[in-house]
Amino acid sequence: MTATVGFLYPGHSAEDDFPRMERLLNDAGAGVLLPLVHTDIGTDAHRVDALLEMGSVDRLTAGLDEVAARGAQAVVWACTSASFVFGWDGAADQVRRLAAHAGLPASSTSFAFARAARAMGVTRVAVAATYPDDVAGLFGDFLKAAGVEVTGVRGSGIITAAEVGTWGREEVLRLLREGDDPAADAVLLPDTALHTAAWLPELEAVAGKPVLTANQVTAWEGLRLLGHTPVCPALGGLFAAPRPVGTVGAEGS
Repeated sequence: MTATVGFLYPGHSAEDDFPRMERLLNDAGAGVLLPLVHTDIGTDAHRVDALLEMGSVDRLTAGLDEVAARGAQAVVWACTSASFVFGWDGAADQVRRLAAHAGLPASSTSFAFARAARAMGVTRVAVAATYPDDVAGLFGDFLKAAGVEVTGVRGSGIITAAEVGTWGREEVLRLLREGDDPAADAVLLPDTALHTAAWLPELEAVAGKPVLTANQVTAWEGLRLLGHTPVCPALGGLFAAPRPVGTVGAEGS
């Protein structure tokens, strides 16, 4: 049976990472479908007020009929900033309400990062973010609430997802190098507007450690909700082996 995860994706930036990941997973024999539905983002801004509106449950649930029509067995809010901006408890409530409306297991990219770090045995991370410093700091706070030690947080001051979506390989490599910390077990790149799916093995080779990126962990989390843990080294160390993981926080399953 094909594992089908529906993703609610804000606007248009790096959504082409998802068909790329679907193709790589299926080339590795995974048997998955990763349909994506775009949500109305309102104002495209990495600003707390705009992110709280972007992640409002009413905006997210507007796309659920289309998710259901695509045959989804689970749904993931494919956005980091407009989930962690609510704080740990608020992000958990967002997921619970999304699951209740969808009648499906649900999660978000913020919880995906926390679970992926635990699954890989990562306890200390460096955050290399596209966001302004204040928003990047909120992601660090979210990770700390998950029990992850944050050795450093680097923001890049990018306001819009549209600008992040124009970044290519060289910009992503620069972000990684500038945000890495020798004390960290892994580097986290937390923006689903950032293209990374094409370069995951290279990013890890450059860092010399695991690199977790937003679209990568989002796909992994959705499949985890279905108990499906495919092996696909082309998507980095997270997919190098099956990684069952216990619960981190609340989810709608």
